[in-house]
Amino acid sequence: MTIGYTVGQLRAAVADAVRAPSLHNTQPWRFRLRDGGIEIAVDPLRGLPATDPTGWGARIACGAALYNLRLALAVAGTPATVRLRPYPADPDVVARLVPDVPRRPTPIEQGLYGAIAHRFSNRAPFWPDPVPAEARWRLGEAARAEQCWLELVIGASAVNALAEVARSAHRVLERDPAYVAERVEWIRSEPAPDGVPAAAGGPHSEPQDLLPQRGFGGRNRAPGRDFEPEPLVAVLGTPGNTGTDQVVAGQALQRVLLTATDAGLGVSMLSQPIEVPGAREALRLSLGRFGTPQMVMRIGYGQPGRATPRRPVDEVLDLPVVPA
Repeated sequence: MTIGYTVGQLRAAVADAVRAPSLHNTQPWRFRLRDGGIEIAVDPLRGLPATDPTGWGARIACGAALYNLRLALAVAGTPATVRLRPYPADPDVVARLVPDVPRRPTPIEQGLYGAIAHRFSNRAPFWPDPVPAEARWRLGEAARAEQCWLELVIGASAVNALAEVARSAHRVLERDPAYVAERVEWIRSEPAPDGVPAAAGGPHSEPQDLLPQRGFGGRNRAPGRDFEPEPLVAVLGTPGNTGTDQVVAGQALQRVLLTATDAGLGVSMLSQPIEVPGAREALRLSLGRFGTPQMVMRIGYGQPGRATPRRPVDEVLDLPVVPA
């Protein structure tokens, strides 16, 4: 068994970890090497006080980065044992990874790792092609493998009910000037290493849209390019809603997203019904589920999504100072 990870292994794995999604592409994570283990922590300087006052979104993002990190280490032949939120006195540290017994990566790990570089949020309308049953099954299995549940919302009446909850939550959020100002702050019209480029923001919302879209300064859509009238919508959830549950949800979310990418599917995420407590509870009741919804996703086939920028690896590392 390897005694500990090296700085070189840390850098290589973090290059993949930072491809994870985050609210407004804030990239709220830090990585460090400590006593031979790799630790991931929430970066408090990259919080969203208006959008994410509880830190739920940052923990989801760090969980997604953790899943990428796990994959990168496994594919390199240096898999990790993971301990979530290892320090009660320092809850910002979401995970610690130490070397496990070296082994060859599984075919599933290799396939999901290969999808990391091709996973982009797709905020554009999807084609009318239905998502086949085998792909739907794979998405559910991906969530279950990470101790979460994935509810596929099937049928016009069920989708319309979810859409009404999402639109109601969106209206609540849009009435908050601080929330709107915070979103605008993260829209990028010029090249930048973080935030959402206007070109990747998706088309502007229109009154006939079933599901709400965040206003990221996108473009007007072409005539006839309405969003699909009956999209495949999935809700990811956890048994509880502790900080640890949210990190677990982030890992499951990333596994679902990579599974979808590997199957040739596009995904956009809708967190508005999660961000408003009343809407989240209404969503849970409408699904008839125990536990807590953690993310809503729209899934389908379409043109590839657009990549959003990432900060250089050195900007997210906390390396020990070597004495001169």
